[in-house]
Amino acid sequence: MAKKKETLSEVRDHLVVKRNDLIQKSRYQMSLQEQKIVLYLISKVKPDDKNFKEQLFSIKEFCLVCGIDDDNGKNYGNIKNTLKTLSDRSIWITLEDGSETTLRWVNKVTINKHSGLIKLQLDEDLKPYLLDLQENFTQYHLIYTLAMQSQYSIRLYELLKSYQFKGCISFDIGELKRLLFAEQYERFPDFKRRVIDMATREINKLTDIQITYELTKEGRKFNEVCFEIHQKDTGERLDTWSSISELIDSTKDEAKKSSK
Repeated sequence: MAKKKETLSEVRDHLVVKRNDLIQKSRYQMSLQEQKIVLYLISKVKPDDKNFKEQLFSIKEFCLVCGIDDDNGKNYGNIKNTLKTLSDRSIWITLEDGSETTLRWVNKVTINKHSGLIKLQLDEDLKPYLLDLQENFTQYHLIYTLAMQSQYSIRLYELLKSYQFKGCISFDIGELKRLLFAEQYERFPDFKRRVIDMATREINKLTDIQITYELTKEGRKFNEVCFEIHQKDTGERLDTWSSISELIDSTKDEAKKSSK
């Protein structure tokens, strides 16, 4: 019997599940689109999978899921190029003994020029962080990342989601910059405005959690940020879910109109 094709809503409802070490003890630099592609791939992993399966990446489905104009040839080209660069992207992760090592997101990407089909597979070294997770893991619905416009919003959301059970978490400013790969913002006002404030707005508007933060000083210099994290109630989450879907679909419609 042929497998029933999932609806757009069902694909957006997929869970992204990661071991906490992959979230809390890693640092990497990826564009917004690269992050969304990786999360889309991870959301395809099933709870009972023992190995990573080769995935047939559908650019059309990815565009529809993310609210990207799927009729625009330029978008297809951009996504293909992004998939190629992902095969060279590394992630730094801290091991239990304190040493750091690099991992890759995907082991290889194969694009058939004639058919346009794209095959890829998550890298084998990621198996302990994505498969058969019984404890110390974080999960969230893919949809909560799809409408975000800042690369830092996704990364901060994951970090705070992994500490949600605590209710609050503090970061040294320098360490938070390092985790978010935002060390280019040397002036704190720039880091606050372009990273913390923007990510806070998007997280509160587009996800299942509500966050606030307070800054502390050492002398004249801000040295720490403390985030409070609260789960939205069921009604708020349903409203957020609905608004995300409307926002994604309206963005796609606007993109189609502007391209005509």
